[in-house]
Amino acid sequence: MIGAAVSLTGNNAQIVLGIDPGYAITGYGVVAYRDNHFDCLDFGVIRTRAQDVFSARLLKINNQLEVLIATWQPDAVAVEELFFSRNTTTAIGTAQARGVAVLSGARAGLPVFEYTPMQVKLAVSGYGKADKQQVQQMVRILLNLQALPKPDDAADALAVAICHAHSGNRASALARGGYQ
Repeated sequence: MIGAAVSLTGNNAQIVLGIDPGYAITGYGVVAYRDNHFDCLDFGVIRTRAQDVFSARLLKINNQLEVLIATWQPDAVAVEELFFSRNTTTAIGTAQARGVAVLSGARAGLPVFEYTPMQVKLAVSGYGKADKQQVQQMVRILLNLQALPKPDDAADALAVAICHAHSGNRASALARGGYQ
């Protein structure tokens, strides 16, 4: 946990937990948003070991997400939707990790919103086909970070959280979402 600027918490800031799901690495990012200003509260990754039983890997993701939710008490959870083109085995495992992320938020009684990679890129960079480097630079700028957030999975999760905060919870800004 980075424990960065928490100046917005307690001042009607919206706290969003962004999640970039994966079964080997799940990225997470916690941001506070108020009056068009962001504070980065925390970011990082949940790693699981390839030699562990798959169900144990999913359980570890769930348990660590529960700790993050209890620690930061977010107002919403934002999860990136899956995009894959070739490896269906990887996609199925990632989809299961994504389901764990959605379930973790729902079990905590939080609204869970889903965003496509294109929606995230558009919300963060203003261009739906931005490359990874452009999105990471905008995440760094929007969160006033000294360096690009690393690893990429954590930067992606921060981008998902920013996307949700920028959506303003408007139904017209959400393609899907709002499990309650």
